[in-house]
Amino acid sequence: MLALALLLAGGAATGCGGRATTHHKPGTSHEQASGGVGTLLTATDATGHRLREVPAEGAPEVQLTVRPDSEDGWNLQLAVTNYRFTPDSTGGAALPGAGHAHLELDGRKLARLYGPWYHLPAAQVPEGIHTLTVRLYADDHTAWAVAGKPVEGTAQLTATAPGQPGGHSHGDTPAPGQTPAPGRTPAPEQADRTVTITVRDGKVSPAPARTELRRGERVALRVTSDRADTLHVHGYDKELALPAGQEATLILTADRTGLFEVETHESSLVLTQLLVR
Repeated sequence: MLALALLLAGGAATGCGGRATTHHKPGTSHEQASGGVGTLLTATDATGHRLREVPAEGAPEVQLTVRPDSEDGWNLQLAVTNYRFTPDSTGGAALPGAGHAHLELDGRKLARLYGPWYHLPAAQVPEGIHTLTVRLYADDHTAWAVAGKPVEGTAQLTATAPGQPGGHSHGDTPAPGQTPAPGRTPAPEQADRTVTITVRDGKVSPAPARTELRRGERVALRVTSDRADTLHVHGYDKELALPAGQEATLILTADRTGLFEVETHESSLVLTQLLVR
């Protein structure tokens, strides 16, 4: 009886299948927390994420198409095969053909993508010829790979100055890579509310609080981070690249009611909560 009790106690400590149990993201299923597929390699992609090797047959695929937007920047389309976007289970375990994507400009990460479409503002792209890359990741942030190479798609993009053929002009918005004239802050003028936030040494100032909005109001999120990061507005699936030491502004129309967190991806900091009534 004593041996049986010890055996049962040991089984409870290790969980299903004799593996040590782990806490997983709230809202994910046990399968999402413990599932896995392919072979985890020691090699990494250019951003340091480990590769998850899968056979070529049935492997995820992605193609990137870039189309100029009629008002500003470009609209990006990710055409995926054997793959689905699973934003609700990000942070869980690797499941076959599921996850999210990263968008890079000339090797620099711009955003994490949770769907097939993304709008790239002209202000985030300096003048010149650039390479856009989208790479597919599993929910556990490993990069899907075939034959030792990450599953990704690329496209060329040429950004010209406003007023030139192929360029984009949007009111008083400065040209890509330029700084507004002193005393001019055009972005907040387009919003009903402005929230200014600073991130330094892993701390958010002012301390995270709730920003109350009426449905239909436009809010400008002005964020300055001492480290390169990405801002993400949950519920709206809006993202903004945060260059190190530079102020970046995201203008959002609060057309959904509820409580929505605004956080950073890399540092996982909550910046504010949008309470839309």
